[in-house]
Amino acid sequence: MKKLVLLYGVFILAFLIIIASFFRPSQLDSWHNVDGGLRGDIGEQYVMVTFQSGIDYWKPVLKGFEDAAEALGVSVDYRGSTEYDVQEQMTVLEQVIARKPAGIALSAMEPTALTASINKAVEAGIPVVLFDSGAEDSKAYSFLGTDNYNAGATAAHEFARLLGNAGKVAVITLPNQLNHQERVNGFQETIRREYPKMQVLEIKDGKGDVVVSREAAREVMRDHPDLRGIFVTEAVGGVGVGEAIVQQERLGQVKIISFDTDKGTLDMIKDGIISATLAQGTWNMGYWSLQFLFHLHHELAPESAGAAGKQRMLPPNVDTGVTVVTRANVDDYYAK
Repeated sequence: MKKLVLLYGVFILAFLIIIASFFRPSQLDSWHNVDGGLRGDIGEQYVMVTFQSGIDYWKPVLKGFEDAAEALGVSVDYRGSTEYDVQEQMTVLEQVIARKPAGIALSAMEPTALTASINKAVEAGIPVVLFDSGAEDSKAYSFLGTDNYNAGATAAHEFARLLGNAGKVAVITLPNQLNHQERVNGFQETIRREYPKMQVLEIKDGKGDVVVSREAAREVMRDHPDLRGIFVTEAVGGVGVGEAIVQQERLGQVKIISFDTDKGTLDMIKDGIISATLAQGTWNMGYWSLQFLFHLHHELAPESAGAAGKQRMLPPNVDTGVTVVTRANVDDYYAK
């Protein structure tokens, strides 16, 4: 019996020696690398392209982009048109494509003007994802941003609460930009469908400019003395409209709902000039844009065969969400 036990012991020892020799250090190292997570190379550069590149709105988006780059061990760059000028943004995008980066995250100023350039990049093997403002008919892989129609609907519900479900309102927007078009559509259709005692009187172009938006607000208040509210679909214009309300001594008579959380907007909420603003998930836009681009560049997103050929299985649309900011919670949105 003892001999049999000894024989089994020899067999087990031999088996363990074979196993130990099979899992050499190189293979153990590969398991360590898996545990370390996804990592790229610092020479692997991804580029974010916007418009009006110096405005505060882009800062949290870029921060999310940079945070993802740090997590993945890659580098990023930031480019964009300095003005609200689609031709300038097109030129910047073409310059970025010529550099052949690992991927491009783009906020399209206009829904169709950049389509040819986006498609050119994708066809050259440079993945492109869109954030904040899209280009629906392009070959970009995904859009990450606010569900702008629902954001407009949220503004309509907030106005109904402020005005007791009745009253005349106006809109100041950027009519050529897709995300703003969707906000206006959601706002108008929600009011028309759910609040029959409310009426949208006018829609004006504020051109994303304080002075132009201020003048547009002055005009609409002059033309409609019974106006009770103005919905502004972007932050810079919201500040301009707030200035007009103060100058015309209509504070408290005309309510403002704006967009985004730049300091000027938040200060006006604290002062009771702007009633509410819609805060977007801007950090999410930047962070997940880079994560998507990384997966596309490294071909980590599986492909599926569809009617249009092979397609990467990433979500085509990601809603990064909105929250309503009022005087009650405004302190939570100042930069810490």
